[in-house]
Amino acid sequence: MMDDDMILWRFGAENTLIAKINVMAGSMTVFDDVLDERFRDRLKLDDQTGSLIITNTRTEHTGLYQLQTNSVSKSFSLTVYARLPVPVISRDCSSSSSSSYCSLLCSVVNVSHVTLSWYKGHSLLSSISASDLSISLSLPLEVEYQDNNTYSCVLNSPISNQTRHLDISQLCHTCSEVHMHGCDSAEAVIRLVVTALMGVASAAAAVLLVNDVRSTRA
Repeated sequence: MMDDDMILWRFGAENTLIAKINVMAGSMTVFDDVLDERFRDRLKLDDQTGSLIITNTRTEHTGLYQLQTNSVSKSFSLTVYARLPVPVISRDCSSSSSSSYCSLLCSVVNVSHVTLSWYKGHSLLSSISASDLSISLSLPLEVEYQDNNTYSCVLNSPISNQTRHLDISQLCHTCSEVHMHGCDSAEAVIRLVVTALMGVASAAAAVLLVNDVRSTRA
């Protein structure tokens, strides 16, 4: 910092002033109540270098920052990426194309600037990307029930990734088990109804027998 410098920090397309250093007056000011207070309690200034420090950054702090002094004007582009969720792999019972294949779905919600991919070992099988908007992504996969290969679903951003490995033995029996349990439940209901009907029939037969005995005695 030069003795005669007035250092200004601005942000965004509107060049909103967010910090100012007056070297001659020895004053430093941050304007953290602007822009919907997105910088509230997050801005600091270095009194030795004039550097702008942003703490606890969030995705809303992504954008263009401008430094202006009496002799220098520079721009800095900052991108803040959200923490990635771990993908979820589920059984897709509604879209099985063959009885020998298991249909799966890998999903993530509320993501942006990411790519969701299926891998077989280290080989890429398929992928889908998200735009700037926060959206949900789903990517299907079909594998054979007896497949012994390793599969994984990977969510990538430019700076990190999250991986979910596929356990075929665990997921690819869900639908059949649901159907089996459904049949077992239906069979149990039928047995219960039959038992109830038999009980009603036995009671009715007993009533008829009593009435018949009474009629005979009469």
